[in-house]
Amino acid sequence: MKLNCDLGESFGAWTMGLNAEVMPYIDQANIAAGFHAGDPLVIQHTLRLCREHGVTAGAHPAYPDLVGFGRRSMLCSREEIIAKVHYQVAALDGMASCAGVELRYVKPHGALYNDMMANADVRMAILEALAEYHRPLALTLQATPDVERHREEADRAGVEVWFEAFADRCYDDSGLLVSRRLDGAVHNREKMLQQVEQLANDASVTTISGATLPVAADTLCVHGDNPEGVQAIREIRALIG
Repeated sequence: MKLNCDLGESFGAWTMGLNAEVMPYIDQANIAAGFHAGDPLVIQHTLRLCREHGVTAGAHPAYPDLVGFGRRSMLCSREEIIAKVHYQVAALDGMASCAGVELRYVKPHGALYNDMMANADVRMAILEALAEYHRPLALTLQATPDVERHREEADRAGVEVWFEAFADRCYDDSGLLVSRRLDGAVHNREKMLQQVEQLANDASVTTISGATLPVAADTLCVHGDNPEGVQAIREIRALIG
């Protein structure tokens, strides 16, 4: 599995994440596109770090929810979702070209990601947005028991998909992530490393009820928002090679 991380989330005088410290240990950077976080200077700097470290750049579009960090759902029409995705992806794509970096994929952020996984209409709108984009870009989806159905949907739209698992998030028995509003939704360091090892060795996770759930993933999402997180990413990199 490759490692992907949400980066470029600072804006203005507000700083979040340790982009430079994380870059040497990851393969893919999901770069905030301005709607939930990120600003032009931060985006530019993050893309230059991608170029320096040979990290694949991806766009991380969200609902226009800066105050809520993109974690609140919005009732948007299909046309609105397509336009919002195009707007953010095109901005990242253009800035990437200026930085000498090729944008390769799209991974929705926060509530838009969760809605994409839970709501077929939202998922179809995002697939349509990428199908209509002027050049091919892959879409990152969560690897769930519905992976084959989701692959078929993407194939019909002509969109490549990369399936991901999560290092630090607890899974429910349906294969979705436990809501952050619930206790135990985010693993501590020990449980996170156990989950990564299980994913790497057995392609499975242990759900919140103790069941074993198969998870076939191409990429693993990690978080490096603080020094402890960066150290955890180093350990994860050592675990999966």
